[in-house]
Amino acid sequence: MAGGKVSPRQKMINLMYLVFIAMIALNMSKEVLSAFGYQNERLVESNERALVSTQVVLENLALKASEQPEKYEKPYQMASAIKENSDSFYQFIGGLKEELLKGIDDPTDYESMDKTDAGDVLFFAGDGYTEQGNLFIKNMEDYKASIISNLGESAPEQIVQDVEKRFNTEDIKLAEGGREPWLNNRYEGFPLISTITNLSAIQSDILSTEREAFNSMLSDQLELDAGISADTYGAIFMPDKPAFIQGENITGKIVLGRYDASLKPEKVVVNGQVMTGNEKGASLVNLSGGKLGENKLSGEFVFQQKGESVSIPIDASYLVVAKPSGAVVSADAMNVVYRGISNPITISIPGVANNAVKASAPGLRKVKGNTYTLTPGKGREVVISVSGTMSNGEPVSDKRKFRIKDIPAPMASVRNEVGVIRMPKSSLAKATISAQLIDFVFDVNIVTTGFKIKIPGQATVVVNGNRLDSKAQKALSKARRGDIITIFDVKAKLKNNSSYRLKNVMPLSVELSN
Repeated sequence: MAGGKVSPRQKMINLMYLVFIAMIALNMSKEVLSAFGYQNERLVESNERALVSTQVVLENLALKASEQPEKYEKPYQMASAIKENSDSFYQFIGGLKEELLKGIDDPTDYESMDKTDAGDVLFFAGDGYTEQGNLFIKNMEDYKASIISNLGESAPEQIVQDVEKRFNTEDIKLAEGGREPWLNNRYEGFPLISTITNLSAIQSDILSTEREAFNSMLSDQLELDAGISADTYGAIFMPDKPAFIQGENITGKIVLGRYDASLKPEKVVVNGQVMTGNEKGASLVNLSGGKLGENKLSGEFVFQQKGESVSIPIDASYLVVAKPSGAVVSADAMNVVYRGISNPITISIPGVANNAVKASAPGLRKVKGNTYTLTPGKGREVVISVSGTMSNGEPVSDKRKFRIKDIPAPMASVRNEVGVIRMPKSSLAKATISAQLIDFVFDVNIVTTGFKIKIPGQATVVVNGNRLDSKAQKALSKARRGDIITIFDVKAKLKNNSSYRLKNVMPLSVELSN
């Protein structure tokens, strides 16, 4: 292009051509920018739910500490310290995101958030860092140290390793050799939307660390509680059913708190009557029913321990209810049913045997006992009609309405990872492209039949099947480290219901690590 004698006009054309190529190389595809934005949305939603759940766990721990301070006060103090440090660091990261988004009119216009100026100005100054950049690194290191300190020496090794890995700010080893400072490697020269997404991921790591620390503290205490001695056992009344109809006999069992099938009760007295029936460590109860509402059971459970009689007091209650006027219908998964799959449904009428209950609805099928499946068809609602006959011959009937929803859109995945991921080129060439339903209530088997793959500087390749074919692998071989590979327009279907049309599969972006 530059060799030989060329006219001034041709030189200008050649120069414009080079500038055009440079502009193409510098512009990230709109699909990738949108993928970062969609991933950030999921992270933000997940973080908001996690903030609520960790607060609930801490409040429950506080209640236990007030009731049993000798057991739970220390774990509660440790959890409170971790919560305080986590909230402070979480809010700091949120402040960085707000600073980066200043001047952005529409924070959901991800395709316009391709500039690197905001992140570079916030964190970098010449060959060094700004005050905010240094503070970012310091807060990462301080948070990591505080969490490990609060967990104590008895913390599980895996949790400590996870904390050190999540908040590690050591220099990054480069594939081509040498090392690069952590902040430069993760944030210098990156588009604004990817920087925002990375910061949301750190917030997610903070909440994950909180949750794992709380679970560890609670599990440790539960292991201590498991060592209860025989002297602290309590007698438990186990009714044959949760409620009894007025006029029925109250039937059930009295057992010890830790059930021992080899235990033979020496004597069991309930409400002044001696129970004579025994069954596998339990005393069978058969008493006349009481008044409507809650009724008390009191007495003693006597058994032999080390040659001596041990008496455990009985203090329990049961509920007597009026005859039912309606059926009880509940969706085993949630308050809706999904089109395209068999939804488990439990249908029963209190006081009516399962074989005397009849239920009907479009797509409803009885499996066994009170277990049914419902495969809804068209429409937005389905009504289940239930009827039965009481033991005295009286009929009972009722209806329940459920909403019908479509299965949510799957996400393209590789190695069970979705959104924006990083992996070697050689691994991607051999990987299976799948479609997953993230956080869906049912295990649904989805089959991938094809997809499209876009490699920078090359034409889009259409692939049949769930792996890169020879044409796609040839195109991939020309990609370089740091290139963003986009996998989109994934064709997928339900394995057991190919007639159901799934929503469009969300794309996957893969950054090549080498």
